[in-house]
Amino acid sequence: MKEVTFFYIDGCPYCTQARKAIRELTEENPSYASVSFREIEEHANPEIADQYDYWATPSMFIDHDKYYEAHIGEKYEECKAHVKEVLDAALAS
Repeated sequence: MKEVTFFYIDGCPYCTQARKAIRELTEENPSYASVSFREIEEHANPEIADQYDYWATPSMFIDHDKYYEAHIGEKYEECKAHVKEVLDAALAS
C-alpha cells in the first residue's frame, strides 16, 4: 500500500469537504483506515508543493501521480467519489 500525499490550504472549503469524505468513507469501509496520508499545507510548504503538478486544492497524489484535484463548484458527492478512488488506488498499490 502506498501513502497518499494530500495538498490542502487552511480555510479551504473544498479541503474541509475532502476531509469529511475521508472520515465518512473510513466509517463505511474500515479498511480505508490503513491508508496513510501525508498532509501538506501548500502555503507553509511551497518548496514541496512546487514539486507536484496541480492548480487547485485539495489535490491528492500517490507517488507523483495525481489521482484527484478539486475544481470550483465541486459538490460533496463528486468529491467523495474522487476520494474513494484515491483510497481504492492506495489500497491496491
